Amino acid sequence: MSDMAPETDARPAIRHVELKAGLLLLLVAALVAGFVLYVLYARGAFEETQKLVLIADDSEGIAVGANLTFSGFPVGRVQRIELSKNGKAKIEVEIPVKDLHWLRSSSVFTLERGLVGGARLRAFTGNLDDPPLPPNAEREALRGDATEQLPVLLARMRQVLDHVERITADDSDLNASLANLRTITSRMTGRYGALGGLLGGDENAKKVIDALDRSNALLASLGGVSAKLGRTLDKADRRVFGAGGVMDGTEQAIAQLNATLAAARESLKKADAVLAQAQKIGANTAAATENLAALRAEVDANVRKLGSLIDEVNRKWPFKRDTELKLP
Repeated sequence: MSDMAPETDARPAIRHVELKAGLLLLLVAALVAGFVLYVLYARGAFEETQKLVLIADDSEGIAVGANLTFSGFPVGRVQRIELSKNGKAKIEVEIPVKDLHWLRSSSVFTLERGLVGGARLRAFTGNLDDPPLPPNAEREALRGDATEQLPVLLARMRQVLDHVERITADDSDLNASLANLRTITSRMTGRYGALGGLLGGDENAKKVIDALDRSNALLASLGGVSAKLGRTLDKADRRVFGAGGVMDGTEQAIAQLNATLAAARESLKKADAVLAQAQKIGANTAAATENLAALRAEVDANVRKLGSLIDEVNRKWPFKRDTELKLP
C-alpha cells in the first residue's frame, strides 16, 4: 500500500491583500470624514457667524441648539447658556452673517413659553432700514409666559362665576326686574296698551286720556276767545287809527288849537302895543281905557274859543274815559 499525497488548496492566492485592505480602510475613513464634514457644513459649522447675547430672568425651557426664529424661520442657534454675575441667564446665540440683515439695532427679542411645548426664542424687527445689529450685542429677552397669567385668569373666572350665580339667584335684582317687566307687559295687553302699562293700569290711563280731552277742549275755547279778541282789536284799531277815527279828529282839533293860539298870540301883541301906547300917552286915558276894554273882550273871546277847543279834544280823544276792553 502506497502513501497518499497531501491535499493542496485549489484556490489561487490573492495578491496584495494587505494593500487592498489598507485602501479599503482609507476609503471608509474618507467616507466617514466626508460625512462628518458634510454634517458640520449642513449645520453651519463653517459659516461666518456673529454672536448675540440675550439676557433673561431665567433660561428654563431653553437648551443648547435651540433656534432663534424670525417670522417662523430659524436665523440663529443657541451655542451656550450661562449664569451672569447679577443672577440672570445669558444666552449666547450665533447668527449666520447671511441672516444678519433680518436683525437690526431696533429689533426686539422675546422668550415665550406656551401652555404646550417648550420655550421659544423669537425676534421682531419693525423697520428693516434701521442700522444693523452690532457684533457681540447684548439685548434683553422680553418674557411672554402664558402660564404666568393662568392663576390670575382662574381667579377672575371664579369671580365672574360668583357674579353670575348671584345674578341668577331666585332673590336677585335681575329676577325682580324680570318680574316687574312681566307685570308691565301684562298690563300692556289691556285696553289702553302701553299707556296703561306705564301708568300702572287702565284706570290711570283713562284719567290721563280724559285730562287730554279736557285740555284739547280748553285749547279750542281759548282759540275762539283769541279770535274774538283779534276782531275786537281790529275794530279798536280802525276806530282809533282808521280814516275818520279818533286820531284824525284829534289832528284836526290840534290844528284848530294851533290857529287859536296864533290868534291869541296876535291879540297879546296888540295888547303889548296898546300898553306901550298907554304908557306914552298918559293924558288920553279915557281913549286908552276904551281900547283896553275892546282888547280885553277880544282876548276873552279867544280864551273861550281855546276852552271849547280843548273840550272838543277831550271829547274826541278818550283821555278820561274807561278804555278797558271786555272780552266776551
